[in-house]
Amino acid sequence: DFYLILDGAAVVRRGGRKLAGLGPGDYFGELALLDGGTRSATVEAAAPSRLLVITGRQFAAVLEEVPALASKLLLTMAARLRDADAKAVH
Repeated sequence: DFYLILDGAAVVRRGGRKLAGLGPGDYFGELALLDGGTRSATVEAAAPSRLLVITGRQFAAVLEEVPALASKLLLTMAARLRDADAKAVH
């Protein structure tokens, strides 16, 4: 599923290590939906939160109907990849 944080806060962890903090407007779950792979991290609520949840089938339909959303996702994923790459080099 794809998750959009409407209110609240969450923490992204991998191997027990904090990778990022998330808040309203942030989202997660898109990578596994796009490539069918397993989740790459764990996301935990850090405060009481309200989320919008979109199933895989709904997610695919939304991307087809709203090309601007697909473009935004690609830009965000590219930024995350560059950030991860920069951290791996250092």
